[in-house]
Amino acid sequence: MATKVDHYLGNPLLKKANTTQEFTQEQVLEFSRCIDDPIYFAKKYINIVTLDYGLQQFKPYSFQEKMLDRFHNHRFNICKLPRQSGKSTIVVSYLLHYAIFNDNINIAILANKASTAKDLLDRLQTAYENLPRWLQQGVLTWNKASLELENGSKIIAASTSASAVRGGSYNIIFLDEFAFVANHLADQFFSSVYPTISSGQKTKVIIVSTPHGMNHFYKLWHDAERKKNEYIPTEVNWWDVPGRDEVWKEQTIANTSEQQFRVEFECEFLGSVDTLISPNKLRNLVYEAPKLSNKGLDVFEAVKPDHNYVITVDVARGVGSDYSAFTVIDITTFPHQLVCKYRNNEIKPMLFPSIIYDLAKNYNMAYILCEVNDVGDQVASILNYDLEYENVLMCSMRGRAGQVVGQGFSGKKTQLGVKMSKTVKKVGCLNLKTMIEADKITFTDYDIISELTTFIQKSNSFQAEEGCNDDLAMCLVIYAWLVEQDYFKEITDQDVRKRLYEEQRNQIEQDMSPFGFIENGLDENSFVDSTGDRWYTDEYGDMSYMWDYR
Repeated sequence: MATKVDHYLGNPLLKKANTTQEFTQEQVLEFSRCIDDPIYFAKKYINIVTLDYGLQQFKPYSFQEKMLDRFHNHRFNICKLPRQSGKSTIVVSYLLHYAIFNDNINIAILANKASTAKDLLDRLQTAYENLPRWLQQGVLTWNKASLELENGSKIIAASTSASAVRGGSYNIIFLDEFAFVANHLADQFFSSVYPTISSGQKTKVIIVSTPHGMNHFYKLWHDAERKKNEYIPTEVNWWDVPGRDEVWKEQTIANTSEQQFRVEFECEFLGSVDTLISPNKLRNLVYEAPKLSNKGLDVFEAVKPDHNYVITVDVARGVGSDYSAFTVIDITTFPHQLVCKYRNNEIKPMLFPSIIYDLAKNYNMAYILCEVNDVGDQVASILNYDLEYENVLMCSMRGRAGQVVGQGFSGKKTQLGVKMSKTVKKVGCLNLKTMIEADKITFTDYDIISELTTFIQKSNSFQAEEGCNDDLAMCLVIYAWLVEQDYFKEITDQDVRKRLYEEQRNQIEQDMSPFGFIENGLDENSFVDSTGDRWYTDEYGDMSYMWDYR
């Protein structure tokens, strides 16, 4: 039995550094076997704490053994798993194996919350305490956020951020529940930290998560499936976990909801509940890499001669959380097409107008509509007065009609850009929903798709889910509101709602024709108002004056 002085800080389960350890021949053979076989090590020497039975020997499922094998033989791994499938246990087992049997290595356990990462480290420490003494390395440091072994191996636990591991050299980065990391933090991490980590010859990155919308994890996963990155994708289905069958599924749905089950257990990349755009449509949106990408600017289509473009702008303060953004949309023909977008959370409002100006000139002197509730007013003013850009759109107040888009000042209640009021946002959101779901606007930008999956209803409005962004989504909301304006119809010679109405009516007629319903309903006792809605005067009388405000 070990003496007290052999313990680390009086903990009888931990071996103190510089403690002499004599091995039997059997232990030497076991040690050698464990080095080469992390699956064997996990099955024989890892103990875990279970809810029902307390401390138990780990008995990995077949998919967990598969994960261990891939972690051991591949540098980059990404795993999509349902909730409560033992993903943390299997990763902890591998990290512990790597730390014990490799000298002078650094491991980072990162999660969406620091407390979650520390909980994972605690599980690793519990497994370490229950290893046979002859398998342990002597302990130099042991606390809630880090540990250091006498072989030089170190493990830290922190939240996923650029600052968490900046300046360090790490052999393994483990990203837990990466789908739940805020988009701007995920962007910062991969742009500033990841390149230095992945540049080594033997460094490893392990990403494990349950899906949570179409975010950075979604992009990495689908790129891995399409072999557009180096990650090896591993997918685990809910029925791969022993004890889960159709009866279990029905019980789980009854206690939660079908939507929640599809996200948490069927691992669908659905957004949040109550998204503006229907889940069915979101599932069918596909992103593609831009033709050109540089410092937040993504170009999907080059400018075309004689085409008309609209730029809608949402401005942030440039302090790192919200993004300054704009979208460039080709409005020449249907469907309208997003051809370019900009998104940057560090650019200052004073510098933002120059970028917009250059893009607008390039895209055939595109029309610009800025949201001007806050610092956006400054951006619009610089564009109009300092840069003297001629196609900055303005809005004037027209009684109950609200803000009306025009060009040039007319009256005392005219301002550069549009103020985001409840009415503007409501009209823009509803029209955007119609246009996207009816394929009247197309886009293949990953960031936009990601934002739309977390653009949800809150208090009779729509906004980003907590921890997410909606800057590009709001650019599209502004665009969709603009499309409804008479001025838009003048500059494009298009009436969007009328087209939508006509196409929907024609589709209904086609669907009903096989059944003999071929009456088009266009009789002399009806009329179409300015919004494209049809009314029947034989039923209501001629009351068009109530609906047509113009």
